Amino acid sequence: MNPKRPAPPASRREFMFVGLAGGIGLGLPQLLQMEAQAAPGARQLSSKKGQAQSIIHIFLPGGMAAQESWDPKPGTEYGGPFQTIPTSVPGVHICELLPETAQLMHHLSIVRSINLKTDDHHQGRLFMEKGRRGEGNYPYVGSVAARYLAPEESPLPSYIHISTRGLEDDTAAFLDARYGQMKLEGIASPKNLGQPGQLAEKGFSRRNNFRQQLNQQFTSRRPKALVNSYDASFRQAAQLMARQELFEKQSEKELDRYGRHDFGRFCLLAKTMLEEGSTCVKVTHHGYDTHAENFNFHVEQLGEFDTPFATLLGDLQQSGMLESTLVMVYSEFGRTPKINHRYGRDHWGSAWSIALGGCGLQSGAVIGATNDKGTEVSDREVHGGHLFHTYLQALGIDSTANHDIPGREIPIGDPAVESIKELLA
Repeated sequence: MNPKRPAPPASRREFMFVGLAGGIGLGLPQLLQMEAQAAPGARQLSSKKGQAQSIIHIFLPGGMAAQESWDPKPGTEYGGPFQTIPTSVPGVHICELLPETAQLMHHLSIVRSINLKTDDHHQGRLFMEKGRRGEGNYPYVGSVAARYLAPEESPLPSYIHISTRGLEDDTAAFLDARYGQMKLEGIASPKNLGQPGQLAEKGFSRRNNFRQQLNQQFTSRRPKALVNSYDASFRQAAQLMARQELFEKQSEKELDRYGRHDFGRFCLLAKTMLEEGSTCVKVTHHGYDTHAENFNFHVEQLGEFDTPFATLLGDLQQSGMLESTLVMVYSEFGRTPKINHRYGRDHWGSAWSIALGGCGLQSGAVIGATNDKGTEVSDREVHGGHLFHTYLQALGIDSTANHDIPGREIPIGDPAVESIKELLA
């Protein structure tokens, strides 16, 4: 498919809402309600199931060890203390720390041959998100998916990131700001959406005239991109405010299934956001930078990861959503095969693994391999650029096409590499 043309810039009417909220004291809940009602079709799409492709990222920053997850090496010099367990795919074994995920492995595939050629957190993350090496101003895969897959009047922000801290990235780059991530700090509804109690609703006409003057000054002195960024933030707030009940839907029964900790609640909220119309949801599970006590930390972290992730994957499959939802589990790199003097593993971008599935990808596949010690790739070496193409093509986006940006053409994916075709059905 050819990527869609960018949506037209925000209208004057839309921008006026920003001035209303920012300068004059009209109650923000009222403004958000006005915005939600003013957007044609804003509430018409109640569920995206069966209507569009979507994507869910499970990001494990710090660098999850392949040896303690997708590519264990028990009984070897650097293998560590854990054993392997069989999975639902005959002949495929993973680490014993992932018993529930192992039972659903027939819905996933593993890429065991990633080499980013960097051990830097920042550079590794950019490579995995942008599909390009270095700092280049390219959009993240989540923003690209939102740009080409989200409905024109999306019922929710098209790209939602659920985390507890950090990672305030400009994910949209040169794409419209509406496709940048909307960060949610946990499962509570965003703060500061209510009207301060000291603000009265009197004198609206006078304040409105003043607002119009401020708007004219603002738009005459600032680039349109900045204006669009403010407008996009406001629209996203409006979308979430109109659906405040989504943050109150976590039933006791569901929490028992997913887990009563942050990651369990995040995965449950992610499922809800996908069901209700968001195109891309990213969930971050911190704590994998295990330079010391690597094994104890992985027992703790993967013990917290396994049940919520397996429950989410199973729910997507049972509902039929997995057929149209790309699932990614990844870090910015792996960890050293060699165990250091603090019983930790250090940064290692040269030979590591991720898991992915859904959205028509080949299931139960294992792509590539590392050598017996896990020190280097021995078969089918790939990097972030290959993965980027693979993600987008699985979603039906032509990653070999160009972004249609006025005055220039920018390749969507790195033109020097291609997708992992063995994964594409």
